[in-house]
Amino acid sequence: MKQPTRDLFDDSTMTFGEHLEALRKHLILALIGLTVAVLVCLWKGELIVDFVRSPIDRALKIYAQPEPKTKKTGWEKMKDDWGLTTLGEYYGGFGDYFSGKTAADEDARREAAIEGHSEAILVHLSVEELVQALHQVNPGRFPLPEKPAAPEPAAPAAITPAEPVAAEPVPAPAPPAPPMVSLKLVAPEFAQFQATVEQSRRPVTLNVQEAFMTYLKVSIIAGVLLASPWIFYQLWLFVAAGLYPHERKYVYLYGTMSLVLFLVGAFFCFFAVFPFVLDFLLKFNKSLEIQPQIRLSEWISFAVVLPLMFGISFQLPLVMLFLERISIFSATVYREQRRMAILVIAILSSVLTPADPMSMLLMMFPLIFLYELGIRMCDWLPRGGSQLETV
Repeated sequence: MKQPTRDLFDDSTMTFGEHLEALRKHLILALIGLTVAVLVCLWKGELIVDFVRSPIDRALKIYAQPEPKTKKTGWEKMKDDWGLTTLGEYYGGFGDYFSGKTAADEDARREAAIEGHSEAILVHLSVEELVQALHQVNPGRFPLPEKPAAPEPAAPAAITPAEPVAAEPVPAPAPPAPPMVSLKLVAPEFAQFQATVEQSRRPVTLNVQEAFMTYLKVSIIAGVLLASPWIFYQLWLFVAAGLYPHERKYVYLYGTMSLVLFLVGAFFCFFAVFPFVLDFLLKFNKSLEIQPQIRLSEWISFAVVLPLMFGISFQLPLVMLFLERISIFSATVYREQRRMAILVIAILSSVLTPADPMSMLLMMFPLIFLYELGIRMCDWLPRGGSQLETV
């Protein structure tokens, strides 16, 4: 008589009460890790808030810059319309992004606070303008210098018919740049003006407790993100005890891929999409002649939701592979319906992002690439093939 096949869990069965006890143990360890992570984030909450604020702070600084006197044309205008100029201003240096400082900001701050004096500014003007200003104050003490007499033009030489005449005139040399001088001006009003300008470049709060509640919200969200590997590890220890080895292999493979795709989507949104989105939205305010006042709590919500949407949308290859595994679609259908898929991706990209073309393309092109990656994954990991076993 054939003996029944022994199961992997024949010698490791647990009662319902033992399962609850194991679950309680892992949940307690997960909560302890979450508490520690939240406390650490509360301790360093100012750094986290500054990091989350950095895109909108930088966008407001760019928005506050005066418009150039000459209108941009050609390539410069196209770069400005598509947000490429904004991207260059955002990332003049990778390290400057995290510190929130640029070379222009440092020069302005150094000139405005000379020798630690916040009420002092530097004014650059030519020597001729300075002499004229002093002459208006005290003409006797500061007389205007006599202008040198213009040299008499030389008499033109007689040209005989036999002599050739030059066809192209010789260009006159460019006049030398006038000498410049720097003046240090000190007045208490300068510090007030500087503070007003700095405040206009920052998000605002509309009630007393909003800043504190935003601080708590950001710290708790950061604590959850920081503790998420530990939390998932504790949940995995509870679930993995009831899985077969080949089932664990699937979790290791697809879980890692899902995490990597989510992080790539979130970081891509934060560092590449935000500059174009904010540039478009702030320019829309400028076109309507409206002064924007960004509320801090609303910006925090926006800065959390949009990267989350990008992270979820970047799961497209795994969704395609899952639908292929349960025989709803096949790689052949994905290829035949490629045009329809691109149309759907374009529509979703226009709905999930603001109406500027650059942010729409920044979501559409990666999703098209991920769609092609999903087709390749269906080919590389065939159902029932030798590379992976089916569950």
